[in-house]
Amino acid sequence: MKSVEDCKIVDTITAAVNGSTTALSGFKEVKPMVFAGVYPTDSADYEDLRDALGKLHLNDSSFVFEPDTSDALGFGFRCGFLGLLHMEIIQERLEREYNLDLITTAPSVVYHAWIKGGEEMVRVDNPSKMPPVGEIERIEEPIMKVVVHVPAEYVGAVVALCEERRG
Repeated sequence: MKSVEDCKIVDTITAAVNGSTTALSGFKEVKPMVFAGVYPTDSADYEDLRDALGKLHLNDSSFVFEPDTSDALGFGFRCGFLGLLHMEIIQERLEREYNLDLITTAPSVVYHAWIKGGEEMVRVDNPSKMPPVGEIERIEEPIMKVVVHVPAEYVGAVVALCEERRG
């Protein structure tokens, strides 16, 4: 192991003497569910943003990022988060702790696009990476089955909100 980034939370580290060859069971790698682009408002801050994201990732391994470019926004990063609250916390920390001024794109989820005439499935975490419409057999998106308990006076508003959000 050359650096801290090479070690994941799920890794089992043992001493060379009397070490174990099998990993501890029960750990599952966390997968981001929400993706958004994060770009500096000033392109000169790109390196600072990259360094800040790297430092945050050391504290929070559930947050992932990779370089991304946009014709309109320039160089930035495609970031994966556990949810919207996680995204807001990371963005707030970048702005507050690292004094960065950021533009964040609208969040999206991972879609599974199944290609016609085969068993090939493409994971799409960025709408710009969606295969051509003519090649797609079907598209799947994550859903949740939830039970919402609310006082009777709020039922109408909650039902309206659910219908508004395709739920």
